[in-house]
Amino acid sequence: MSECFEGNGKCLCGSVTITVKSLNNSIGACHCNMCRRWGGGPFIEINCGENVSFAGKDDISVFASSDWAERGFCKKCGTHLFYRLKEGNQHMVPIGLFDVKEGMIFDSQVFIDEKPSYYNFADKTNDMTGAELFAKFAPPSE
Repeated sequence: MSECFEGNGKCLCGSVTITVKSLNNSIGACHCNMCRRWGGGPFIEINCGENVSFAGKDDISVFASSDWAERGFCKKCGTHLFYRLKEGNQHMVPIGLFDVKEGMIFDSQVFIDEKPSYYNFADKTNDMTGAELFAKFAPPSE
């Protein structure tokens, strides 16, 4: 069962801070080639939805990584700040930006079909391939 609490996070240099009014305790990993290229490994994130506010917006740079999503990072220190779906403004934020220590549950992995064989997680998770993810969440094509 998912718990919710308020979350505050920040980039490495502290120039950008993040406030989330309702942060759930469910953590996921994305193994897609783009996320691994972006961060050098899987993207370990928490879905913060659209109820996210940023202070230090002048220090945020955004890269449109696809037709449907963009990635934000701190201009000063390079910290990855979010993966955001353009439609719906849904933010997936690296869990490491928050000072949470207890109560988090690693329960999902996406693009499991793109995960390289040189690492594995021991936790039992709900896994989806890229095709399964797009089939479930992609907006209908016109």
